[in-house]
Amino acid sequence: QVQHVESGGGLVQPGGSLRLSCAVSGSDFSRYTMGWYRQAPGAQRELVARITSSGITNYADSVKGRFTISRDNAKKQIYLQMNSLKPEDTAVYSCNTAPTAVHNWGQGIQVTVSS
Repeated sequence: QVQHVESGGGLVQPGGSLRLSCAVSGSDFSRYTMGWYRQAPGAQRELVARITSSGITNYADSVKGRFTISRDNAKKQIYLQMNSLKPEDTAVYSCNTAPTAVHNWGQGIQVTVSS
């Protein structure tokens, strides 16, 4: 069973930066298109960034130019570098396959942007 463990979240001031990591267990990681999702209080979960097995990336308009997704297939990890953070980026961030999440969700990681 594939598991995801997210890390790197926390509290940051507007304009600050954070780097999230997601460790993925199980085989065939390098074949998956992976994505970072987020869910704000009272809102639906949304896909904010995804990366194919060959490294092609795609971003939601709300984060384009500020967030960068990357992956290390040897380590079975994906990353999300978040710069110029805004209060509206506050959410629980999770990783999964993309654009359709087919694995069980991990616990996610809280990111709070506030002064």
